Amino acid sequence: MTSQADQATAAAGSPSRDDGVTIRTCPACGQAFTRSGRRRYCSQACRQAAWRGRHAPAAPAPPVPPPGRKRAVTVYECRTCAARALGTQRCEDCRTFMTAAGIGGLCPNCDEPVTITELITGNDG
Repeated sequence: MTSQADQATAAAGSPSRDDGVTIRTCPACGQAFTRSGRRRYCSQACRQAAWRGRHAPAAPAPPVPPPGRKRAVTVYECRTCAARALGTQRCEDCRTFMTAAGIGGLCPNCDEPVTITELITGNDG
């Protein structure tokens, strides 16, 4: 078994510890460059671009209806005739109350009420 000093000496000389051997191209643009010291990027512009990429702002959260009543953005579906309405709880055909299918809106193509879940999963109902 080797001593810890021998292991440290072997690790220091290995290519994984020698940046001159392992890093020869710029990680930002891929261009080859002559290394000097601990420099990792070929230019200041690449260094800044890499920093900006690591510290990019998080993607904005999807819009959510305001707290409180959500009747105006709720899609309702009639149990009897399967009619749908946006924001109206009473079926105009059957004169009965409908059940909530989920939060949604009108389809921009056909003006029919659709729920967000249906848009995401691709289900028709």
